[in-house]
Amino acid sequence: MLHPVSAPNGATAPAHSDRIGFAQLTRRAFEGGNLHPLREKLLARIAEGIAEAGEGLDLSLIAQLLGEKEAGLVIQTEVLAFHQLFRTPCAAAKPRMRVLALAADIDMGGNTPIEFLLEGSDIELLTLYVVKGVGLPETLPEHDVAIVVASDSAECREALAVIEQAAARWPRPLLNRPELIGNLDRDKLYRLLADIPGLDIPVTANATRAQLTALSEGQIACAEITSELHFPMIVRPRGTHAGVGLAKVDDAAALKAYLAERQEQDFFVARFVNYASSDGLFRKIRLTMVDGKPYACHMAIADRWDIWYLNAYMAFSEEKRAEEAVFMQDFDHAFAARHKNALDEMSRRVGLDYFIVDCAENQDGELLVFEADNTAVVHNMDPPAVFPYKPPQMRKIFAAFTAMLSRHAKAGEGAAA
Repeated sequence: MLHPVSAPNGATAPAHSDRIGFAQLTRRAFEGGNLHPLREKLLARIAEGIAEAGEGLDLSLIAQLLGEKEAGLVIQTEVLAFHQLFRTPCAAAKPRMRVLALAADIDMGGNTPIEFLLEGSDIELLTLYVVKGVGLPETLPEHDVAIVVASDSAECREALAVIEQAAARWPRPLLNRPELIGNLDRDKLYRLLADIPGLDIPVTANATRAQLTALSEGQIACAEITSELHFPMIVRPRGTHAGVGLAKVDDAAALKAYLAERQEQDFFVARFVNYASSDGLFRKIRLTMVDGKPYACHMAIADRWDIWYLNAYMAFSEEKRAEEAVFMQDFDHAFAARHKNALDEMSRRVGLDYFIVDCAENQDGELLVFEADNTAVVHNMDPPAVFPYKPPQMRKIFAAFTAMLSRHAKAGEGAAA
């Protein structure tokens, strides 16, 4: 069993439980470290009844990093049933600011990985999990600024609703307000951004399995699902991320074959956009939007449309990395300048203080938006020997994020005074 957090003198328990946390454990896994010895140590402490809540949460994350997602989530839910507040100690002995992150009980990809953004800073992070049936504590832990890190997924809706109810009377500045996070839903985002000049975002429509089956059998036309839909189209199961179930289907026969391999009942569909450059390669860009300003996070270059940074094999191509380096170096007066009006208006409409945009340029030179979310991993884990241009860029993003937190914290102090 897990041991409740207790003070050294056996007095009243402290409000938080310490943990190693997401950034450090993910970095160990990313760099090929062996997490099994730590897992065995934590399991032994649980067996002895001396493990604290933070160690239980670390064990949950280790299980997920080792591919044991369901087991990890069971552990997490058990821990969060009796303890919801956790501290990730910062690099400084005396933190200059305390940030409260409001998270949901979801898998490791379902909350903003804020620990990466604060790595090496003098900011202390407290994470409060808003758990079904428990809600928020009567007295919130001391903090200078709060930020909602729960995502727009269905599993987070209850947590977001609880935070939204309390948002109007929050004692400190509250960033990424809960009522705005729903703007990032795939089938809401395009409505929000559809008429921005210089921005192309395909209509993303919900389609049931029955509708897609009828379409694959020629019983209905594409336009009966949404007016701009046509073959080839993009289809993915509703609620999935990271490309799970994502496919391009060129015709009704391909759609029928796709459905035969999937069990889901609800899907998203959108028109396919061929965004290949003149050299035949596709370039997919990740932007980090901080306080209304865009920052280059990466550019993945590949000969396939369905790009993720890993399947672009950037580490194996000096030519691709050289292009990405120039993209980052010239970003402010090149890409960001070309799309300034579209990016500014998108940021204004989304309304979040921090979010991520996956995008490209279409063949008309417009900003082609694929998706936006608040939970993509923005990290500084890539080996500097291979990606020497990345650490300075990541530090620039992290500095912008911490500056944003500081600005709001100071504004909160002024309002309180």
